[in-house]
Amino acid sequence: MQQAPPGEHFSLTPVGYVISDYADKFGVPRQPGLAPAANAQLVMHPPYDDPLAVRGLEAFSHVWISFVFHQSPERWSPLVRPPRLGGNRKVGVFASRSTHRPNRLGLSLVALSGIDTHQGVRLMLSGCDLVNGTPVVDIKPYLPWAEALPKAQAGFAPAPPSQLAVHFSATALAQLAMRDDHASLRALIEQVLGQDPRPAYQHGKPSERVYGVRLRDVDVKFRPHQNDEATTLEVVAIETLNATR
Repeated sequence: MQQAPPGEHFSLTPVGYVISDYADKFGVPRQPGLAPAANAQLVMHPPYDDPLAVRGLEAFSHVWISFVFHQSPERWSPLVRPPRLGGNRKVGVFASRSTHRPNRLGLSLVALSGIDTHQGVRLMLSGCDLVNGTPVVDIKPYLPWAEALPKAQAGFAPAPPSQLAVHFSATALAQLAMRDDHASLRALIEQVLGQDPRPAYQHGKPSERVYGVRLRDVDVKFRPHQNDEATTLEVVAIETLNATR
C-alpha cells in the first residue's frame, strides 16, 4: 500500500464561525445535545455564504459540524485525563474526545432548527457545544440509518453523565425574572450546571468557593453543596456582563 509522503501538510480554510451562548470554554458541555436550550448560529464566510451551497440542507434535522478547538493550545500529548474518569486516570488521546489533539479538530452533531439566507447564510443550531467564535471547517448532513449505532460499545463513557440538582437563591430568581429570556436562560443554566462544569478532581469534595460561568450576556455565580447523599449546586447570582468586557 502506498503511503503519504512523511511530513506532508494540508491546509484548512474556515467556511464560517459560530455565535453561541458560551462566552468561553468553562461550562461548555463535554458533548453536544446535553444542553438542548443552548442556541447558536453558524455564520458562513464568503464565498461559502452563497445560498446555493446549502440548498437541500433544510430537509435534514441534524448536521455534523467539523471545527477547530481554537482556544486550546497547539501542543498535544499522547495521554490525556478524561473528565469521565475523574480527571485522574489517563487514556490515549485517540481513545478520548479531548480538545488537546494533534490538529485540534473537533466534530459535533447538532440539531438544525433553521436556515437564514436573506443576507448571506446563517444556520440556526440548538443543543450546540461550541464556544463563541469557533471556526467551522465543514458541514455535513446527519444520516441516522448509517450513523446511529445504539449497540456500539462506548468504552469508559457507556451512558450520559448524571445530572446534579440545581437550585436558585432568592437573589438569582429576582435577577432572572427581570429578563425577557428568563425561561430559556433558566433552562440553559440548569442544563449546563447540572453537568457540574467544575474540574473533575473537585467533584464530590466540600468547597466554599463560588464559581462563575458565562452564558449569553450574564455571569452565573454558583457554589456546590455537599452532603452524605449527593452534591447539589446553588445559583447565588446572575450578573449582567459589561458590554465592553
